[in-house]
Amino acid sequence: MHTSRAALNRLLDPANDSVTLTTLRKAAIVVGREIRLELV
Repeated sequence: MHTSRAALNRLLDPANDSVTLTTLRKAAIVVGREIRLELV
């Protein structure tokens, strides 16, 4: 992801609700997954 350890810790912290969609997308790509957002 080309990110710092501190940023990774924030991403994995369930109490942190300030993670951006861009960051989530990067993390998903690294682990071979995708993000789907659906408004219904």
